[in-house]
Amino acid sequence: GKTSWPELVGTNGDYAASVIESQNSRVKAVVTLDGSPVTADFRCDRNRVRVWVDTNRIVVRVPTTG
Repeated sequence: GKTSWPELVGTNGDYAASVIESQNSRVKAVVTLDGSPVTADFRCDRNRVRVWVDTNRIVVRVPTTG
């Protein structure tokens, strides 16, 4: 499956998360406010894709797996 979604920068974060999960069933997309502290824990059961958004819930970084 895909591992990077540059085409989603500038779109709504919830929409982006649904696109990501539909294009790669092995990942869990998590919408996260840009600048928020996050854990760096590793998940072996399912890869996480952080969907970084601004206060208007617009994607501000390229979502990637890892």
